[in-house]
Amino acid sequence: MSGFVTKPEPVEVPGLEHIHTGKVRDLYTDRDGNLVMVASNRMSAFDWVLDPEIPEKGRILTAMSLWWFDLLSDLYPNHVLSTDLPAGAPADWAGRTLICRRLDMVPVECVARGYLAGSGLEEYRESRTVCGVTLPEGLEDGSELPAPIFTPATKAEVGEHDMNVTYEQVAAQVGAELAVNLRQATLAVYSRARDVARERGIILADTKFEFGLDADGRLVLADEVLTPDSSRFWPADQWQPGRAQPSFDKQIVRDWLASPASGWDKKADVPPPPLAADVVELTRTKYIEAYERLTGRRWA
Repeated sequence: MSGFVTKPEPVEVPGLEHIHTGKVRDLYTDRDGNLVMVASNRMSAFDWVLDPEIPEKGRILTAMSLWWFDLLSDLYPNHVLSTDLPAGAPADWAGRTLICRRLDMVPVECVARGYLAGSGLEEYRESRTVCGVTLPEGLEDGSELPAPIFTPATKAEVGEHDMNVTYEQVAAQVGAELAVNLRQATLAVYSRARDVARERGIILADTKFEFGLDADGRLVLADEVLTPDSSRFWPADQWQPGRAQPSFDKQIVRDWLASPASGWDKKADVPPPPLAADVVELTRTKYIEAYERLTGRRWA
């Protein structure tokens, strides 16, 4: 069992057609056929969309994505057309709404890893591989990899689990040429972002991207990019392999849910409990800190 603890009702806006409620985003189309993407304050973990929401989270993710999209524009184009609020939209959509061009989305989560953590660590402990990529002996929780690796996953709907897959499985699904391009793009964008983050005292341990194809068949960065929801950010001055790392991302929520403090067993067939108030506030604070340290801008 998984999904929404409390499923939200879509907001009705004249001139917009609601097409999907995702884990953390609501998608609409406008009269021109563009995609209107609204980042919510919802938090997801362990395939559940949790209660309560994280205040300001949608605005933080949107602002951070826009900053990265601009910084990466010389590598790959992105799907953003406008940040203007659609006519008639609620005032609280401001700062968390993007009008984007429609793309033919590639059904693959394009994950890049530069460090060993999460599901990659679990697989490594069993087989010394991650998504079919063989890694050297002796790596620990938080170890830096000899070189970044492409470790794709399937894209899951709400209530379903992302599944790690091999490069060969991606090639079989989308074709050999597109698979090569996805791997190249993922590692190129990760490497640029890793270096930028490192200059600001942050380790980008891993991240996931979504790509779509435009009308000319070119790869375009879509959805969100390099946010605390889609990436593991660690403070560089506290990095110590062999243990779980302090983070600026939603690992805070995962750790609390997995701890005795939550009273929840993720293997049980029951929804998670409401997040503790201090976990909500710490998550918000760390997301803001990640934004400020990466962008050099003060969060207003």
